[in-house]
Amino acid sequence: MSDTITHWSRSDDAMLETAIRSGASRRDLLKLMVANGVALAAAGTVLGRASRAAAATPVKGGALKAAGWSSSTADTLDPAKASFSTDYVRCCSFYNRLTFLDQSGVPQMELADAIESKDAQTWTVKLKKGITFHSGKELTADDVIFSLKRHLDPATGSKVAKIAAQMAGFKAVDKTTIEITLASPNADLPTILSMHHFLIVADGTTDFSLGNGTGAFKRELFEPSVRSIGVRNPNYFKNGPYLDSIEFFAIPDENARVNALLSGDIQLAAAINPRSLRLFDGKDGFVLSKTTSGTYTDLNIRLDMAPGSSRDFVDGMKHLINREQIIKSAIRGLGVIGNDQPVPPTQFFHNANLRPKPFDPDKAKFHFQKAGVYGQTIPVVASEAVSSSIDMALLVQATAAEIGMKLDVQRVPSDGYWSNYWLKSPVHFGNINARPTADILFSLLYASDAAWNESRYKSEKFDSMLIEARSSLDQAKRREIYNDMQVMVAEQAGTIIPAYLSNVDATTAKLQGLEPNPLGGMMGYAFAEYVWLTA
Repeated sequence: MSDTITHWSRSDDAMLETAIRSGASRRDLLKLMVANGVALAAAGTVLGRASRAAAATPVKGGALKAAGWSSSTADTLDPAKASFSTDYVRCCSFYNRLTFLDQSGVPQMELADAIESKDAQTWTVKLKKGITFHSGKELTADDVIFSLKRHLDPATGSKVAKIAAQMAGFKAVDKTTIEITLASPNADLPTILSMHHFLIVADGTTDFSLGNGTGAFKRELFEPSVRSIGVRNPNYFKNGPYLDSIEFFAIPDENARVNALLSGDIQLAAAINPRSLRLFDGKDGFVLSKTTSGTYTDLNIRLDMAPGSSRDFVDGMKHLINREQIIKSAIRGLGVIGNDQPVPPTQFFHNANLRPKPFDPDKAKFHFQKAGVYGQTIPVVASEAVSSSIDMALLVQATAAEIGMKLDVQRVPSDGYWSNYWLKSPVHFGNINARPTADILFSLLYASDAAWNESRYKSEKFDSMLIEARSSLDQAKRREIYNDMQVMVAEQAGTIIPAYLSNVDATTAKLQGLEPNPLGGMMGYAFAEYVWLTA
């Protein structure tokens, strides 16, 4: 294996799509990839994307109206400060990143032409040439350095300041080449740079309300908490966008959001709750787009407090979880079975061989008796603030009752849940949004000093493995380490992850091109650039 890591480029995409349009078979394409040194790990994603591109021809024109679910007076076009899905959608429309994640979670080049490193600590970023901002200014290394360094300034208030803190040095080698030095090696830098907050802005920008980026759309209107309108960027450096314009706003009430779609007022309604899917029964001309990106609702048992201080109690609870029933009843089929660790099937390093503890009420009863809690009443805190947690809790409570175990499901208000109960109650539910890398998930949630360590799991061995995996460019070695870490979390931590949840966006059938993305719903919030409207 080479000691230099080089990521998939857009030119490779073009090569394959050209071959497909010329009638090449899948076998021919695989031979072509091998001949050109293309990583087979990316083959399924690239072939699938190219096949779909050949099967459906995009149509230019049309004005799209789309509705998300959240907005506030703090809505922003500053990528560093973006907090909600509404911010992400707008920023992805107006700006670009150095890299972006494809459907399989593999980083692809966007503004960057190549990102390379020999030691995972010093990285060379080469920019595409001839890209301009909406203002007409040409993209240069100075813009990238300005954009990344902003996250290090406390005055910026960046939402990814802790992640950006590892970037210790920046150097403009020439007009289109940047050298980034990390405080310690991290092989995931190309993936990290695909996060929404690392979108690139123009050097010296102070007024972010203008949305002056290199993106597919130019800002025509931005009214925080109200709406935004973007119009096609005629000088965009990629194919597209296909739409003439995109208007985006929020409709917080879900029934109202669905009804706006059904009545034709909008063409996309984001984040439909499983309970609301019945509203589409018997309705033709609408499509439900499902994305399983790694978001999950978990049951957290603190290991530093009774009853979780007994390993047998934790194991008893794991055997009490009927994962198939939870998916069928609590989340209405919108999810896939989880194996009690946070790296989802959409990520490259997911351990598909790891199986969760089987549903076995008798074995659960054995462990409860061994832990000395059988017959006691154990409080379980749930809330509407945590997606599907009440339904999950009631299912587990009913199963526990069948073996004589008493779980007291305490429904607490949404207001104050995250400050008063999450991370604090001995047995409670949490909800974790998708993150792009195993390292971020483990660092955020399971490292001994992690602020969001939901079960207070602590392991010096785990901590050292985290650093080792992060520092290596050997993907086979990293996979082995991450596989072992997933096993450790599943067997030793006090977090139960029954399922990875699916996000559902509803659209009119006339909206085409919407695909799943591991960064979340609405095509990782970047749908505006890729979708089109048919007549």
